[in-house]
Amino acid sequence: MEHRKQAVRLGLGDTLAILWPYIRDNFLEQIKSIWFIVVYLALFQVLVLGLPIVYAAMIGAGIVVVALGLMFFMEGLRLGLMPLGETIGAVLPRNASLPLMLAFAFLLGLGATFAEPAIAVLRTAGGELAPSQAPLLYSLLNDFADQLVLAVGIGVGSAVLAGILRFFYGWSLKLLIVPTVLALTALTLYAHHDPVLAPLLGLAWDCGAVTTGPVTVPLVLALGIGVCRIVGDGETSHAGFGIVTLASLAPIIAVLALGMWHYQQQDYYGAAAYAGPRHAAPADEAAQQAVVPGGGEYVPFTPEEFNRFLATGHVKAPVRMRFEGGSRALEDGRIVLHDSAIILEKKPEKRPRLVAPITWDPEQRVVHHLGESLMTALRAIVPLCLFLFLTLRLLVRERLRNREELVIGIVFAVAGMTLFALGITLGLSPLGTQLGSNVPATFAALTPWGMSGSEGPLFDSPFYGKMVAVMFGFFLGYGATLAEPALNALGATVEKITVGAFRKSLLMQSVAIGVGLGIAAGVLKIAYGLPLAWMLVPPYLLLLVLTLLSSEEFVNFGWDSAGVTTGPITVPLVLAMGLGIGANVPGASDGFGILALASVGPIITVLSVGFIVSRTSTEAHRLRPGDPR
Repeated sequence: MEHRKQAVRLGLGDTLAILWPYIRDNFLEQIKSIWFIVVYLALFQVLVLGLPIVYAAMIGAGIVVVALGLMFFMEGLRLGLMPLGETIGAVLPRNASLPLMLAFAFLLGLGATFAEPAIAVLRTAGGELAPSQAPLLYSLLNDFADQLVLAVGIGVGSAVLAGILRFFYGWSLKLLIVPTVLALTALTLYAHHDPVLAPLLGLAWDCGAVTTGPVTVPLVLALGIGVCRIVGDGETSHAGFGIVTLASLAPIIAVLALGMWHYQQQDYYGAAAYAGPRHAAPADEAAQQAVVPGGGEYVPFTPEEFNRFLATGHVKAPVRMRFEGGSRALEDGRIVLHDSAIILEKKPEKRPRLVAPITWDPEQRVVHHLGESLMTALRAIVPLCLFLFLTLRLLVRERLRNREELVIGIVFAVAGMTLFALGITLGLSPLGTQLGSNVPATFAALTPWGMSGSEGPLFDSPFYGKMVAVMFGFFLGYGATLAEPALNALGATVEKITVGAFRKSLLMQSVAIGVGLGIAAGVLKIAYGLPLAWMLVPPYLLLLVLTLLSSEEFVNFGWDSAGVTTGPITVPLVLAMGLGIGANVPGASDGFGILALASVGPIITVLSVGFIVSRTSTEAHRLRPGDPR
């Protein structure tokens, strides 16, 4: 009897029942990487600053959308982009000439940069800047935003190209790091002494942190491992190291070069050849509170309330009465005011403790943002996939396998990036901007973000208030870094490479402390108005010394450790927070630079600890009983 196999048809309910555990686990995995930083920011605002969360429902929905977006995006990478990249990385080095492979490496780095989720943050970072304070910076983020992203992509592409050359010719990573850092130091000092170029430093150095995300790193590592298998000695444990470092340094040079070019062309805002729209400085939101000498804070009456007062003579809102001008006298036991103006002021409403009454921003156009996010995702993902597909067919001459999975992966990647960008707009950016705007309340009086009235300073001494803000930055960086999934993977790799000499837990603590110190230094820089060059040049000169003294393997993973600090969650939150702090500290034109300092911190701590571990291991081996003294 012939038995025929029949396809099993599942209904929607059965399909969901099978997929649900997988979806749930992947969603929870993304929540694990988000929860600490979100809860920490919310608790700091509520418990330390004593301010409620504004637009709480919108922020909560945005965070859920971010987690969903990351879930789909990472699954799309696994099913779609990564198989293409790994196949090309394994076969291309055998089938292509060096010039052809270098061209592919450059285009891969360029395309991967456009597909990075965090790169979209750069396109929206300039909306709150005042062009009169930093005209060239304002133009780069607004008039030349596409050129800025292209410059970052060119920097990453050049870095991947240099990394491939390094693998082919066996160059030491030190040979590339030392001249690059010296060039960056010279450019930074040059820009620091020019008032137009100086505000550009924070943006340029932060762009180096934005590039090493979940798209760029796996793709370029796949190519690097493939090259090392062909030209190396079979040892691939070091294959990925170095490219991430170069991909975080080269974009800084590219952005500085772009800014200096526009500076020479005099085509930025306010310059002689400026051809763009004459933007006015972003106007502050309508005054929500005012302060009068001796009168405290008050909320302005609306025209409707004033007309009602004219008609009825009554004011429904709680008010206080004060008098200005004239003379005052005590007559027959009464206080008599002659020729004084009577002023009625509406008292600010008592703020709730946890959540503000307005839980959703009425000006947010969700459908419009969704459409913009979809177009951004399509422009980023589709060209990169086409490039990889054409490379696979025309250069590698490999057939496309598992087409259904690849198509599903690309769809997931587009959907994930769309949701991620929408979640940033609704959740992460408002949360980061809100807290960043409110943190200066520890040492200055300000109007809380999205509220009325005045708040702060929480401490009588500005010094203590600023130290609280600095400690906030440290614990934010420390906790958020330990929650990064990429740090666990790096720790396991380093422990394996060093045969247990540099333990995973030691590396994780070193990186987390370094990031915490870096973000704390960034908050300190904004609070005291310190020039960014003062904060960057000395650490990088110290890094040059540590690099020259350290062994090659410690240099490899020490410099790459900065890449794990700039995940898709950390970048938009820290960037939005920095811009919020900068916008509310007198004298600060912007809040860029925190990400840059968060990147240099872990390199210093890891190289320092690695140097000590290396020396200790060598000494222990030398003094081991039975060994020759």
